[in-house]
Amino acid sequence: MITRVITYIENFGITGSGFLSFIFFILILWAESLRPETIADTIQVFVTLAPIWIPIALGAWGWHVWVEYIRARTISKMENVLLEIKLPREIEKTPLAMETIFSTLHRRPGESTFIKRYINGNVRPWWSFEIVSIEGEIHFFIWTRKDFRRLIEADIYAQYPNIEIFEASDYTRSPNVNPKFMWGLDYTLDREDAYPIRTYIDYGLHETQPKEEQKVDPFVSVLEFLGSLGKGEQLWFQIMIRVNRDSKWIEKKHKKGTVFGKIGWQEEAKNLINDLMKRDPKTLGSSQFSPSGFPIFTTLSPGEQEELKAIERSVTKLGYDCGMRAIYMADQPNFNASCIYSLIYFFKPFWSNKLNRFVGTRWGMKYDYPWQDFKDMRWDRDRRRLLDAYKRRSYFHEPYKTLHFVMNTEELATIYHFPGQVAQTPTLGKIQSTKAEAPPNLPV
Repeated sequence: MITRVITYIENFGITGSGFLSFIFFILILWAESLRPETIADTIQVFVTLAPIWIPIALGAWGWHVWVEYIRARTISKMENVLLEIKLPREIEKTPLAMETIFSTLHRRPGESTFIKRYINGNVRPWWSFEIVSIEGEIHFFIWTRKDFRRLIEADIYAQYPNIEIFEASDYTRSPNVNPKFMWGLDYTLDREDAYPIRTYIDYGLHETQPKEEQKVDPFVSVLEFLGSLGKGEQLWFQIMIRVNRDSKWIEKKHKKGTVFGKIGWQEEAKNLINDLMKRDPKTLGSSQFSPSGFPIFTTLSPGEQEELKAIERSVTKLGYDCGMRAIYMADQPNFNASCIYSLIYFFKPFWSNKLNRFVGTRWGMKYDYPWQDFKDMRWDRDRRRLLDAYKRRSYFHEPYKTLHFVMNTEELATIYHFPGQVAQTPTLGKIQSTKAEAPPNLPV
């Protein structure tokens, strides 16, 4: 067996694809070692190859630790600010205004070179767009680096000139926050990222309606639920975003490719389109003909055509890496368990059976059976970690790094925008008076 391994190394080498093939070969040998007569030989192989695989393993582990350390050092030095958005009494703009803000924000300074990313520890800036209900009173917040405050304010004022923006104290640091009586989860997409959710365009909100009351905004149902909370109850929701680099490790079970491959969000969309069209990407440059010599055209059903159009429209927009998290908490006598069910289906108005939908994952979604968590010991630990992750706005980096998903600006504007007059939620905080400059012809 050792001779076979040495011969394989001499033929293929131990770097690049040869190294990956070598690892695969070792796994095959390990499978063969399940038989008693080969266990000793397998142990001898691993001991003999220790001078090769131990330095490689230690080097990979050390590089990973170094990168996470320098990034954590950079993040710890950042100064952040929480901005509260006060809405005017009337907003006549559609969610397209919010989509424009997300499009303008699509920038990624600081990661342009290898030295900046892996030596200096620079990270792409990320933002957290938050909606909070404290005893039914709804607030809109944006968490950002102090360096980007002016950019955020300019983008918002450009689209919503009557809005007021204030620096607010962090509500997550309130002494009333008690992790003992709370429940929370992260959200992810049920299908491939290229499949969009049901957006404001699907609801016709991009069109000019003759009357405000004729608009159907699914976001209003989310606000109504937030406004229904009672005394002692709080619900926090955050959408953390950063610019998508259109490349990520294939880690989800429905992704196509190998474990070591990378696939971009737009490349994923191309694969889905080719699957729907039943065409081979290798033959796209030439015509496909039947045995009789006639060209072959794929016939799609109306549902498949709708699916194809939605995917193509989705990838024409700018993309963001996203992480979504929600927490419900209340005083012990006011804790309402039915809110847990409502939190899982928080974004059901944006679901589409043919396209995509949000599903709950992590944290409170991990324990379905009593034997998974004896006396809630694991859940008590997870509640503290969940609250800490929310306070840090940690999703893309350690200590709470989580597999993200990709959404475009249209989808983000659908689930986070400033509602118009169609939203009649009484606890939605709005400015009671408007500010205006004095007329220039006033007497001195």
